[in-house]
Amino acid sequence: MKWTRRRLLRAAGSAAGIAAAGLLARPGQAAPAPATAAVKRVAFHNLHTDERLEVEYFRGGDYVPASLDAIRVVLRDFRNNRQHAIDPSLLDYLHGLSQRLGVDPAFSVISGYRSPETNALLHERSSGVAVRSLHLEGRAIDVRVAGVDCANLAAGALTMARGGVGYYRQSDFVHLDTGAFRTWKG
Repeated sequence: MKWTRRRLLRAAGSAAGIAAAGLLARPGQAAPAPATAAVKRVAFHNLHTDERLEVEYFRGGDYVPASLDAIRVVLRDFRNNRQHAIDPSLLDYLHGLSQRLGVDPAFSVISGYRSPETNALLHERSSGVAVRSLHLEGRAIDVRVAGVDCANLAAGALTMARGGVGYYRQSDFVHLDTGAFRTWKG
């Protein structure tokens, strides 16, 4: 699938229509957990450290603290091993996106949390790295999903009209965050 301006506008228009109908959560806010979602799980493969984690992070109406701690470790800044709490809404975003696409919530991670030092270094090297990136707050992640073209992953996220969606075709990953709804291509 080719990612074109027309396709981006069409997907955004569809998402806006769905949101206007009240079928989606407001942008930037976590959707309430459905009564039937007593358990939510997510799996990560950190491509830089080769660490893997599959964990139930939500059970019985609450986030599981030990699971959030384990997620914080696997999504740490691999350059200096600094850790930061990961926004549970980001996990819900990933879980919801995997459900929308009909795939397991298993993500290959390019970047999770970034320390200020790492973010500054990356910003110097690339205009695509924001000075005040939400990676600094544990509210952003750069991912791929096995068996899902990144254009399809980004398109699925666009239909959710929630948080940031950046599609980096050349580098083959999608940036997702819990900020205001916005889109871009890198």
